[in-house]
Amino acid sequence: MKNFIYVLLLGLFIYSCGSSRDRNLKDSKLGNDTVRIANDSLEYEIIIIEPGFNLFINSVAKPEGYYSQQYLESKNRVLVSEYNSRVRQPQAYDPNLYLQEINYEPRIDYGYEVNYLLYNYFVYFSRHYEQRFSVPTRI
Repeated sequence: MKNFIYVLLLGLFIYSCGSSRDRNLKDSKLGNDTVRIANDSLEYEIIIIEPGFNLFINSVAKPEGYYSQQYLESKNRVLVSEYNSRVRQPQAYDPNLYLQEINYEPRIDYGYEVNYLLYNYFVYFSRHYEQRFSVPTRI
């Protein structure tokens, strides 16, 4: 069975189909805001479908190599844990934002690129949707 990082595969796909503020449906239909990374040997896949994320990663985010992989992994462990906690509390957090848990196993080495994109997705998510996490997501 493959380990999938689902938050952005199914959850954001469904979310991107709904209405939300500042959504540019033209871009999502064209696929301009889809980022996909997969590695069959490690059995993981991450797909980020979020209007504006591609622009963010290419213009606002710190470049790859700026953070160490260890730094990104430690941030992602905390951020994923908090995100998943919010998914399990739909009465306290908007269920339209927190759709599905992220399957992120700290013991698995996902590599730099996945950790980089996941961390930057949290930065984007916290800025775009004005969400605060216990670990600051700054650039």
